[in-house]
Amino acid sequence: MKKSDFPTYQHREDIPERYTWDIASVFASVEDCVKAITDAQGLPEAYAAWESKALHSAQELLGYLRFDDEAELTLDRIGEYVFRRADEDHTISRFQDLKSQVVALSARTSAAAAWFEPALMALDDATLEGWYQELPALAKYRRALDKVRALRDHVLPPAEEALLAKAQEMAAGPGQVFSMLNDADLTFPDAIDSQGKAHHVTHGSYGVLLQDKDRTLRESAYHSVYGTYDKIKNTSAAVLGSQMKQLAFFADARHYGSSLEASLAPTEIPLSVYDGLIDAVHQNAPTMHRYMSLRARALGLSPARYWDVYVPIVDTPERCYSFEEACDLMLDALAPLGEDYVAQVRKAIDERWYDVYETPGKASGAYSSGGRGVRPLILLNFQGALEDVFTLVHETGHSMHTFLTNRAQPTRYAAYEMFVAEVASTTNEMLLMHHLFDHATDDAMRAFLLDHLCNQFKSTLYRQTMFAEFERDANGASAKGEGTGADALSERYRALNDLYYGPANVSDGEIALEWSRIPHFYYNYYVYVYATSFAAAVALSERILREGEPARKRYLEFLSSGNSRPPIDLLAGAGVDMASGVAVSEALASFAQTVERLERLLALTD
Repeated sequence: MKKSDFPTYQHREDIPERYTWDIASVFASVEDCVKAITDAQGLPEAYAAWESKALHSAQELLGYLRFDDEAELTLDRIGEYVFRRADEDHTISRFQDLKSQVVALSARTSAAAAWFEPALMALDDATLEGWYQELPALAKYRRALDKVRALRDHVLPPAEEALLAKAQEMAAGPGQVFSMLNDADLTFPDAIDSQGKAHHVTHGSYGVLLQDKDRTLRESAYHSVYGTYDKIKNTSAAVLGSQMKQLAFFADARHYGSSLEASLAPTEIPLSVYDGLIDAVHQNAPTMHRYMSLRARALGLSPARYWDVYVPIVDTPERCYSFEEACDLMLDALAPLGEDYVAQVRKAIDERWYDVYETPGKASGAYSSGGRGVRPLILLNFQGALEDVFTLVHETGHSMHTFLTNRAQPTRYAAYEMFVAEVASTTNEMLLMHHLFDHATDDAMRAFLLDHLCNQFKSTLYRQTMFAEFERDANGASAKGEGTGADALSERYRALNDLYYGPANVSDGEIALEWSRIPHFYYNYYVYVYATSFAAAVALSERILREGEPARKRYLEFLSSGNSRPPIDLLAGAGVDMASGVAVSEALASFAQTVERLERLLALTD
């Protein structure tokens, strides 16, 4: 379709229903959800009632664990509805109020259940092992209970656990403030192109504008966004500083050496994997510098600037995808995953898992959501660019992972760990890239796709590792009492940009403010998994395409495994070695080869 024909909407009610998610699959109405919230107010008391009996016998323990599963399903369902409705339009106060109620209910429930882990820690091994033998049904919880007991040095007495649980509601404050500031309150000046035409700048359109061939427009959009963040940089620093302090508080309270260790330990990931990722990318920084130099030469820029980082360096026919065209392309690209997988994706489209178009007040970006026992839902801000097709495929990978693990695993093991959370999504992206390259009809398109793949390496493996390093070091500085004001954060961030992108891209004071617009810094060290998952996805997609059925079967078993085993073991079962760092090194070597292929195709070798 023509870009001029792409639909835009100023009001959500104007969007055809087929382009909005089926929130009624969670609750039929707001009133039904409110009733469920009211009914769930008794959960804290119900948890407290178990305290005197849950650890008295095998049967009582099993009863408590089953009760806990059902309570979690209830809270997941309520949270899914309220948070998704709130993200439809952040300016609607009713759902913001309901969010506050749900957060408060979750905090009270966590506080009321805080006695369980310390009590479980106090149970001797022989007694618990005897209960497993006495009551076979209890054995399915063995891994979950073992994970808790493995952290016994970091679990506090019941009264202190209850206090920490109550503090969780306050701990959510920085992220909520950032979301309101970023998604509801901030607006950006129009960007002006080389012909003097104004272009509306939003979170959703900004990425599209930075890919436009009109450099004047790119620069104007860049200044529009960062000029706005410059005006609130001190507020942003205070909010991010509060986030780092609350992470440090919980890490210190639980006797961890750092907030990073506190984040990784429950997911069974050693610190060496996080630090090893950063070290490996540092060692391969020259490859990124080589790519950035290639980009500058291809664009005829000396020097290149940060508003030039995302524009394609190869001319290609302009293409704007309708949502239907994007879905068809997705289905074709995912064919190597088998007929059953593709049929379920087609069903997801028909069942309206997707909320497609941007409207004022809608949450920015894209995500897949879906608690245990709840159909996945996908938020998009679809603009019709090829990047939006990749986003569609990416978020569908998340949702299929959620769907398959929910279908295969009991409630206790249906929520997969953070470390593997981005593998399915990124594998889908790699399969799309392979599909597009295989169907390219000329060298211009092949060069465009190679550049797009290089940009994925840049944006996912390098850029997310840079975010991970910033998060680790900024939190470390905060813990030491060092400066975390706007200037200190900007200085640190600018230095990392210089290190990762190299001398071909001239740094400036505005890119130094990028930390202030990254929501992932409020996700408790989540961002590094994008990089490790990308490395895993490179290996998995190549194996699926090369080996066919055996690799596909291992991969689908991985998608169906939830957290039934440690995440590194799950990836090993799928054929990917993340423990030693081999997968990261192989991915970085693949990037070097891709840059070399692009140089040859463009005849731009040094």
